[in-house]
Amino acid sequence: MSPLLYESLGAELQRASREAPERPFIRMRQGHWNYRALDEESDLLAAGLRRLGVERGDHVSLLLPNCIEFIALWFALAKLGAVAAPVNTAFRGSGLADAINLVRSRLVVVHAELASQLAEVSPQLEQVARVIMIGEDFEPGVTIARPMLPYAQLREVPPTDIAPQPPVRASELCLLLYTSGTTGRSKAAMIPHRFVIEHARLTIRGLGLNADDVLYCPYPLFHLDATVMTVVPALLLRAVAAIGERFSASRYWDEVRALQATVFDFMGATLTMLWKQPASGRDRDHRARLGWGVPVPEWAPQFEARFGCRLVELYGLTEAGAMIFTPLDEPRRPGSCGKPIGPFAISLQDDDGFEVPVGTAGELCIRPLEPSLIMVGYYGMPEASLAAFRHLWFHTGDLMKRDADGFLYFVGRRKDMVRRRGENIAAAEVEQLIESHPDVLECAVFGVPSEMTEEDVMAAVVLRPGAQLTAAQLAEFCERRMARFMVPRYLRFMAALPRTPTDKVEKFRLQQDGITADTWDRDRATSNSNPPTKATP
Repeated sequence: MSPLLYESLGAELQRASREAPERPFIRMRQGHWNYRALDEESDLLAAGLRRLGVERGDHVSLLLPNCIEFIALWFALAKLGAVAAPVNTAFRGSGLADAINLVRSRLVVVHAELASQLAEVSPQLEQVARVIMIGEDFEPGVTIARPMLPYAQLREVPPTDIAPQPPVRASELCLLLYTSGTTGRSKAAMIPHRFVIEHARLTIRGLGLNADDVLYCPYPLFHLDATVMTVVPALLLRAVAAIGERFSASRYWDEVRALQATVFDFMGATLTMLWKQPASGRDRDHRARLGWGVPVPEWAPQFEARFGCRLVELYGLTEAGAMIFTPLDEPRRPGSCGKPIGPFAISLQDDDGFEVPVGTAGELCIRPLEPSLIMVGYYGMPEASLAAFRHLWFHTGDLMKRDADGFLYFVGRRKDMVRRRGENIAAAEVEQLIESHPDVLECAVFGVPSEMTEEDVMAAVVLRPGAQLTAAQLAEFCERRMARFMVPRYLRFMAALPRTPTDKVEKFRLQQDGITADTWDRDRATSNSNPPTKATP
């Protein structure tokens, strides 16, 4: 029998509890927990869930902020062979109801601070038979039309009910992770236990992590970064996972200091936000030696010099984990997310499924060389699953280039390209150039319909506080730094971009807004029919 057959999340926690019971495991502002404490707590919760009728293979929806209860429940469900389905806490209305109905949960665990969101959609929930409530500070008058059990009662289990569970196979599901929904309705990726364990191992290998590390993640626990790439690597190393409540640029380094983090995580525009914070005498007053995420900008060397830590770029996605890392023993190649590692075949393919030449952009396609290393499919969406798995490859929807040495370079999302007068423009490339302006905090680039057919380029821009940059000045900046066909025709200055809780920009909302009354049109401005106006940060 293969020793990997019963390798599972719950079994690994039990092993850690035996080997290093007193070592700290989870560190949060609300408290610290060692391996034995979390193992015993998850045993208690597993018994309580079993008394409520939760069985092997059942799906349980978690509508929770970052809290210790989330982590304990995840391990408890894993020990039972049940599946945690953590819900994006930003979901409301039909989006929230659709997410819970999609995975056919009969039990929902909700935090009091999110109870009103669940109450709003309670009549629309098709399968939910019971709700567990964490906390008591929910709004007066909130009513969830289901039998409701306080979390404290879930833990009131006779000692005789706390018994070992049958072993869970590595191929069984551990998580249902929702895609971010930046382009429409979210899908639930079916994640096996072996996916969780092996991608944690790849994270350890790719980032050079060790047992003395404190791995800090400020992003939601319903996201791959916090669970598979922070909590589980710490578990395998018997190290510490430090989970923040939420990302805040102004409080980021304070939390890194308070949690004594040695490794931190960034994504999207968060690194830019940290870089553009005012310089401080405490910029190096922390223990962090390494930060990982995507993208790593061209000014990374200056960031490293200022904050005294190394930045490492990688590539990962919910459906297939992380398998491309910048080699730690080689010089950084600007713009590259690194080389593939682990038991995967990687192919960059054209629209017909053929490998593209070196230096040519193609869709990143992945084939695992061992079982249960990528998602099984999208739960309840067979058509979407078939569309993703074509010609024996999983199609990521991401465009990349490869150089002669095998380094990969992210070009953009296949659906995040703007087609303008015969030219394919990567939104990410235009965004990076615009964000290089010292007065720009962040931006999002997307296509809008053009009277010339195809699309025109539009950018939604957020300025740094106090900046006095005009749209005309920004357009001139772009004209000096990018090909003419890439320069945005439309510029819209906004106070903030619409985002998911995992800090991804919801471009579909910007595209729905389209060309608004406060949008600046470069074509009209150059014809003097629409004089430029000063932007409002």
